[in-house]
Amino acid sequence: MRKVIFLDRDGVINDNSHYYTYNVTDFIINDGVIEFLKIMSQKGYEFIVITNQSGISKGVYAKADVESVHKYLISELGKSGILILEIYYCTHHNDVEACLCRKPNSLLIEKSIARFNIDKTQSYFIGDQQRDVDTAIAANIKPILVDQNSDLNEIMNKIV
Repeated sequence: MRKVIFLDRDGVINDNSHYYTYNVTDFIINDGVIEFLKIMSQKGYEFIVITNQSGISKGVYAKADVESVHKYLISELGKSGILILEIYYCTHHNDVEACLCRKPNSLLIEKSIARFNIDKTQSYFIGDQQRDVDTAIAANIKPILVDQNSDLNEIMNKIV
């Protein structure tokens, strides 16, 4: 079974100074993310991103914008030898349409657990919002709450 670190995107992986980050030019990887992921990878962890992208549902940006940003993220992390197993994202917003995949619901984590044979007892979810913590708890994954745009190296001791 795999041990996985689930990561929220905006505010954890990338700078979330703009509420909606959907252009590659605005996508800035936070300090410490690459180093943290390298170390965790060496310790046998794999990575899955779980993110709400409600701007699609609200018509602020298109699915193609999100896909472009994710392609960029995978490319940038790949340059450092970091592999992302999958990026799951919810395109919905409760003001526009109901769904089961939007955090704090745990459907996207549950899908990944089934697909990738993940050991929940050895996995974590790192997020910067209470809904990320609630998502982790609903999926029986250990939550780690971080400050928005913080250096992930500061939480290394919570995992290793």
